[in-house]
Amino acid sequence: MSAEPRRKVPPRCRRCGTTESVIRKYKLFICRRCFREIAKELGFKKYM
Repeated sequence: MSAEPRRKVPPRCRRCGTTESVIRKYKLFICRRCFREIAKELGFKKYM
């Protein structure tokens, strides 16, 4: 068995693949930039 601690893998955006500012709530896994582009299609009323 390895004595090294496991490294956490940062969440990736499903759409563009970036690891920065990924929204994980509701299991979206989409970065904020992609979210703003597709929020209307997802049904988020604030961005309509």
